[in-house]
Amino acid sequence: MRRFNPEAPLIVEADTLEQVRILASCEVDQILLDNMSCAMIHEAVTLVRGRCLLEASGNMSLDRVAQVAETGVDFISVGALTHSVRALDFSLEILT
Repeated sequence: MRRFNPEAPLIVEADTLEQVRILASCEVDQILLDNMSCAMIHEAVTLVRGRCLLEASGNMSLDRVAQVAETGVDFISVGALTHSVRALDFSLEILT
């Protein structure tokens, strides 16, 4: 697999187990498991067998984190941490 920057990690998103199977045989560094159930995530962990890192992402809530962590994934992205945050508008003035 040709890369523009060989030092940069190759991270690819998959939303089906068939995509995970294909990516696991490629030289990817990490697969993002998008919107998968815990059963699918566990199956993905089994399919990959440590050949690359796995990150559960999409449709992730703080309520699911413990259950998803038990599947054996390497990382979990919880969008709720940033989706529900209210912005604060402030400015900084420097007086001289």
